[in-house]
Formats: sequence, structure tokens, C-alpha cells
Amino acid sequence: MKILEHVFHLTEQGTTVRRELLGALTSFFSVAYILFVTPSYLSQTGMDYTSVLLATCLSSALACFLSAALNLPFILTPRVGLNAFFTYTLCLTMGYTWAQALAVVSLSGLVYLIISLTPLRDKMTSCIPQSMKNAISAGLGLLITFTGLLNSGIARAKDGALLLGSIDTPTTLLAILGLLITGVLMVWKVKGAMLIGIAATTLLGFPLGVTQAPESIRFSLLSLRPLLLSPDFGGVLSLGVLPLVTAVVTFTMCLCFDTLEGLTCIAGVGKPLDEKGELGRYSRGIMAVALSTAAAPLLGAPPIGIPVEGSTGVADGAKTGLYTAATGVLFLAAALLAPIAGLIPEAALSPALVLIGMLMIRNATNINWREVEIALPGFLTMLIIPFTHSVVDGIGIGFISYTAIGLISGKRKKISIVTYILTILFVAMYVLSAI
Repeated sequence: MKILEHVFHLTEQGTTVRRELLGALTSFFSVAYILFVTPSYLSQTGMDYTSVLLATCLSSALACFLSAALNLPFILTPRVGLNAFFTYTLCLTMGYTWAQALAVVSLSGLVYLIISLTPLRDKMTSCIPQSMKNAISAGLGLLITFTGLLNSGIARAKDGALLLGSIDTPTTLLAILGLLITGVLMVWKVKGAMLIGIAATTLLGFPLGVTQAPESIRFSLLSLRPLLLSPDFGGVLSLGVLPLVTAVVTFTMCLCFDTLEGLTCIAGVGKPLDEKGELGRYSRGIMAVALSTAAAPLLGAPPIGIPVEGSTGVADGAKTGLYTAATGVLFLAAALLAPIAGLIPEAALSPALVLIGMLMIRNATNINWREVEIALPGFLTMLIIPFTHSVVDGIGIGFISYTAIGLISGKRKKISIVTYILTILFVAMYVLSAI
């Protein structure tokens, strides 16, 4: 105990070993659904499901240990919105292979690390319109929801239109039951509602014939071998310089917004603010995210962020790196689930995606819908992201329309230099792609 006190300064932070460990359990079960959602996304790019799950466990554990070394109460894991960007924008829309996309993620992490060590960190976040930040988050939420609805069969695409699925299909029925179960658990404020919902829906899938038991269960770290050191840095220029720059800049922006959302949420719960009302030493969480995102692709893992679900452990009283270290140990233990994870059907994961989208769409309420110069760019961003499955196009059209409307309507003073630069970048991308 004296060692823990010396390393994490528990008494100084007003916490105890018991609080830290209970907080770790709470947060882990609140965020553990990401272990199954992440490989569900990345396997669409050709990556092996089991390998991605194992990489997710290991990268989350190592990122949490980094956070613990900085004595920060921020657990670090892959984020659903960033997974969607990786899968649908970098791979399925822009055309990067998954190995090249991992390289793009790593480069974005390095760029974000540079930003986190300079005054650019505050300027980048403050100069970008808050309405656009909210619109991007809401648009990602819609994209994640559409993915869940389509993958489960609750909705289906036909002749360019979205139609309701057939309830007499076992997969669709199971997804609807899972959505109801998880939704009720969230109404009751059950901790770990999404993880419990995934487990319950998977079990219900057995009598419906949707869940299939694996033929054999074996655990081996060799499953990670196909992804180790797999980022293809030499191939990132295969699509050209401008697409690479656009991808890195856009991904860095999303990473920045996502990190600030997590930091702000946990700061609001645990109140880790200094006397000036700022994050103080907790701003080092940005550096931890950047380093983790730059390194995670070397394991074959997606970008790392600060999940807002981590606020549950902080709300229980966790305040130090002991909490994040204990959570990291739990992620290591979760690697043992890799051999049985394949039995979880898509219908059991889809309800979680729908509900995550529901939580993200609430950012749209922070947009001033009465001011057209703010509302229209935000609205276009929110719609284009899910309808085109492209975060880049959604952000690009949003920034172009925001700048154009501001200039034409005589409100150019409200447009920051960062917004101008991003707008020029997106205009150049569309012009060159049309030539």
C-alpha cells in the first residue's frame, strides 16, 4: 500500500485503493463493448476479427498503462466514431488498404502529438467553429446508427432507398430484442448496460439459430502475428499527396474533437480542474492519446481515444493512475475472450451501435438552428457523413459552405484563419479530383 501511495499520491488526491479499483471495474464494464464493436468494424476492411480483438485488448491495456504513468484518471480505448472513419472513409470510400489506413492513423497520431506539445493545440480547437464540431459528432452518430440498422436487418437498402427489414427474419428479430433489452438497461441506469445487452442478446441467439457455438476454442498470441508491424507507410502515397494530406488533417481533427469531448466530460464529473478553471496537468491526456494513436497501428489496432464512459469510474471516486492501471490489467485479462468472441453475432452488436449513435446525435442540440449561416453548414455536414459514408466529404462540404456563406453574407470577421486554410484544402481536393 505504501508503494501505491508513493507512486499515485492517493491521500493527496483524496482517494483510496478501494475507490480506485472499484472505479476501474465500473469503467471497464461500461466500455468493454468496444472490444467486440471494434473488430466488427475493422473486419469489413479485410482484417482478421480475432486478431483485431486481441490487438484492441493489448493496445487499450498499454494506453491505459501510459495514462497511469502520467497519473491521469483517463482510461484509453479505441473509439467507435474513429473506427467508422477508419473503415468507411479511409478504406471503403477513399480506397486505402487496411495496412495503408493504419499508416495514415499513425501519421495522424504523430501530427496530433506535435500539436499537443505546442500552442497550436489550443488554437486549433478554439478557431474551428463549435457548430462544426457538434455537427461532425452528430453526423458520425448517424453513420454509426445506420451501420447498426443495416447490419442487423432492421433496415435494408433497396433501389437507393432505406426500407424497414422483415421482422420474421431471426437476425432482425434478435436485433430488435437486443435493442429493447439494452435500452431498458440504460433507462434503469445499469452499469455496463451495453456489455450486458451484447451478452444477453448473444445468448438469446442460440434458440433463434443466429448464434453458433465455435467448433473449437483455443487461445494463442500468434493470432496477433498478421497485424504486427503491418502499417504500410510506403504505400500511403498510392492515391497521391493531396488525398493523404486531406486524410491526415481530417483524421487529426476528428481525433482532436473526440479527445476534447472525453476530457471535458470527465472533467465535468470528476472536476479535475485547477484554480483557474483549466485542466492543468490533466491536459497531458491529450499527449497520451496522441502517443497511443501513433503507436497502436504497430499492433494492428485502430486509433485510441478517451471514452466518455470512463466518467462512470471517475464518478465513483477514482482520481489517479491506479484506476487506469487497474483498468489496463482488466483489458489484458479480456484478451482471453478472443477465442470465443467469434460466436457473437452481428445482431448482438448492432443494438450497441444504434444506441451509441443516439448518444452522439444529442450534440446537434448545441447548434444554433436559428442562425442560417451556422445551421446550414452543420445540417449539410450531419447529412452528408451518413449518406455518403464519408467523414471527409461531410467535413469538406461543411467547411466550404460555412466559409462561402460567411463571406457572401458579410460575416467574414467570424471566420478564423484555420477555417480558411481547411476550406482551401478541401476545395483543392475536389477541384483536382474532378480534373
